[in-house]
Amino acid sequence: MSFSSQVKDEVAKLKVDEKGLILSELSGLTPMCSKLYYTHNGLRLEYVTENAPTARRVFTFLRRSFGFDVEVSNVKSKQLSKNLYIINIDDNESCRLLLDELKYIRGENVFTINYLPYELTQSSKEKKAYIRGAFLGAGSVTNPEKNYHLEFVAENEESANFLQEMINSFGLYSKVIERKDKFVVYLKEAEQISDLLSIIGAYRSMLEFENIRVIKDMRNNVNRIVNCETANLSKTVKSSYDQIEDIKIIDEKLGIENLDDDLRELAEIRLNDRYLSLKDIAEILTPQVSKSTVNYRFKKIKKIADNLRGDINEK
Repeated sequence: MSFSSQVKDEVAKLKVDEKGLILSELSGLTPMCSKLYYTHNGLRLEYVTENAPTARRVFTFLRRSFGFDVEVSNVKSKQLSKNLYIINIDDNESCRLLLDELKYIRGENVFTINYLPYELTQSSKEKKAYIRGAFLGAGSVTNPEKNYHLEFVAENEESANFLQEMINSFGLYSKVIERKDKFVVYLKEAEQISDLLSIIGAYRSMLEFENIRVIKDMRNNVNRIVNCETANLSKTVKSSYDQIEDIKIIDEKLGIENLDDDLRELAEIRLNDRYLSLKDIAEILTPQVSKSTVNYRFKKIKKIADNLRGDINEK
């Protein structure tokens, strides 16, 4: 089971008894995964989902809260290679009643497809229910082991912008982009995705998400430290190799015993251990000096070696 399906399964099993919250949730779900048909008998409404718990939730809401005669069917989608659950309301009066309750009909029974249910999303609980319904209808979240991404796919820009407004009212920063003929509301920051999972009531999935995030962050931090230490070690080895080459030139042409005492001591320490860092050498020297002083003395050694190389080249 995908992480996205796991979240939907958890959310779809949340108990909601208040009629107002059921309406708020359905008002978020309906524009995301339903289709409205005009027939010779009037209106017909279908909810389509590939998630079985979501289908059961919609069926339960419509039967228990409204008493509708609802048909449920299961079909195989050849295009998607998935099982789809279809919840069908084939009664004109039932469709109109539901659309009226969800605020998609107003005035003289005028059906307005882009009408936004502000009346059903006044309180914090109602907004959460709306977002939960939208996620069950057309939401998905990537497995946090792979990437951090949560999105809702809306049919039109008005619904997308309204959903964005609902999400951002909780201090989140969702964005909207157009993808082909759809509009996508998305979050990409791990902390905000975790917060949204909490908002829709997916607490168990949120804890799993957080556990994975912590482990990933620790792993990434360890990798960064290892990479940094490896880079520093490579840099130390490269510098050490160059320093030893300088000292060998000096010893061959001048003799390191003829160097000043501070340079001679430094040269001897480096020849004895090529893996010491500048900080390590600074602590070994007598008296101890700073790291910058050690670096300065190696520059003096390099300058002497370069001069001797010049003599060699001239000969």
